[in-house]
Order: sequence, then structure tokens, then C-alpha cells
Amino acid sequence: MRTRRLGATDLDLTTLGLGTWAIGGPWAFGWGPQSDSDSIATIRRALDLGINWIDTAPAYGLGHAETIVGQAIAGRGERVIVATKCGLVWDDPGTRAVDHRLTPDSVIAEAEASLRRLGVEVIDLYQIHWPVPDEHIEEAWRAIDSLVRSGKVRHAGVSNFSTAQLDRVRAIAPVASLQPPLSLLDRAAETELLPYCVDHGIGVVAYGAMAYGLLTGKFSQAALAALPADDWRRQGGRFREPELSANLAFVEGLKPLAARHGRRLSDLALAWVLQRPGITSAIVGARTPEQIEQTAAAGDWELPDDTRAAIDELLARRAKRLGSYRPKVPV
Repeated sequence: MRTRRLGATDLDLTTLGLGTWAIGGPWAFGWGPQSDSDSIATIRRALDLGINWIDTAPAYGLGHAETIVGQAIAGRGERVIVATKCGLVWDDPGTRAVDHRLTPDSVIAEAEASLRRLGVEVIDLYQIHWPVPDEHIEEAWRAIDSLVRSGKVRHAGVSNFSTAQLDRVRAIAPVASLQPPLSLLDRAAETELLPYCVDHGIGVVAYGAMAYGLLTGKFSQAALAALPADDWRRQGGRFREPELSANLAFVEGLKPLAARHGRRLSDLALAWVLQRPGITSAIVGARTPEQIEQTAAAGDWELPDDTRAAIDELLARRAKRLGSYRPKVPV
């Protein structure tokens, strides 16, 4: 699989990285029950297929996803790049809920806990998960910089930041990367964030590239109704009307474009993201080895010009249908 340099760092990331949100299992924003043996097999299969980096977070399953990642990569001969996050914490695991916290003590304690769960000596990329509370991002960034200087973190990045917030932390210490949502159904990052990152040498690792299942081509109203009761997608966002119907109609229009090239719809969705200016890599979630096997080939596909033009036409129709409606995604 192709690799791209992450901003000004020494990290060469494969164009696809494995996301571990779903393998965390049940929590406030989980995806329903998940088999640990399936999760470990999925991670190992991703590495066998050439994916060289994994994105995780303490919040995913309240530490469980990190623990599973640690078990899966233990003893692997090849170098595995691990990115994790800070800023979402829990005081009572029984509630399955998380709170935003960016105090220096909390950031450092989270890093120490992540190192233990992952079973590594250094975190390759440590990211602020959400810039909340906003007034604490500078002190959190100073704490992360201290972790870099002490050798516990190699590179520091952020997730879900605005350009103004990037300016504030860049004044303190370098920003290696930004992790924004970006997909055919969520293009907000294209306007300001991607040009900003190109101009300032910041790597971009996009999440939500397959729109949490909508861009697999397998989602429907019936599939939504069949989701487990604790799957976060039942709570709204782009899975709520009026957007759900518009999204499903958009997906139907995309299917012939993918089929024309003998490709899956998910391949088309990922290839589109990877051809946006400034994108280093796209994070893809998977819960079984079969899912990551189906996805991995997308990392090397370049969309032809006529296909990109046809996609643009479909995007314009969807935008006209939705008007000013904008969804929110929880984590």
C-alpha cells in the first residue's frame, strides 16, 4: 500500500489507517457488542494487508479499544505506528459516559494510562480528541509538548479543531497533524481546514470517510432499525431525517459509478477522500477480518476525471435538496 509523509514529521503513513472506535464495544457512543477475538484478528489482518498504522482513543470502550490494540500488536515483528488521543475521560465506568477534560494533570495521566494499555514505551501520535473546553486547549497543548520533550510522545496532533484553534496551539509548539471528519457526505473541512494544513505543513488524517456505514452501499432504513439499541447511530446526526433519505438517494446515484470500474462503493468513497488536497491518510473502521480485506484495496485507486465530474454533479443535487441543514456527530 502507498505511504505518504505525515506533515513535517518522520512518519510515513499508509494511505489507509485502521480505526478502532467500533472495537471498543459498549459505551455511551459505542457501536453495540463486539467480539474481542474478532477485533484482534481484524487488527492483525489489517497489518498483514500492509496497513501500518492504527488510530485509537481511551474513550473507545473506556480503555477497552486501547487494550485490544495492545494485545493485537504485541510481539509483531514489523513497526506499527499507533495514534491515540486525550481529552475524553470517565470517572464512573458503570455509566459508560465520558466527560471533556483538558487539564494538564488529566492529559498526562491519560497518556500514562494509554502507554500501559497499549503496552508501548512511546506513543507515536498523541492527539487532543476534541477542543473542549476551548479555554483549556493551550494548557493541554503545553502538557502534550512536555510529553514530547520527555520522550513519551513522538508527535503531537489535534482532532476536530478549527483554524483559529490551530493558530493558538501552533504558537506554543508544532502541530504534526489534524484529524477532521471528511467524506462525500461531510465536506466542511475542504473550505478552510485543508488549505490551512497545506499552507502550514500539517498532515491530515481524515475520519468518517465512509460516513459511518452510509457509504458502504449496504445501509438502508431497515438496517438502521435493526441496529443494536446501544449503537450511537440511533441517536441522530446524519442518520436522522431529512438527511437520511437524501443520503440514501445520493448513495444510489454513486453505485453505478463504482460498478463501472468493477469497484465497491466504499472504494469510491475512500478514493475520493484520498484525492483531496493535503490528505495524508484516511481512517477506516472494521470489525471483522473480512471487512478490512474488502476495504484495503481502496488505498491505491485513483478516480478517473469523468468519475470525479459525475460525483460532483451528484453532490450538487444533494446539496440543493438539503439546503442549509447540517448534522452533528458525537465523537
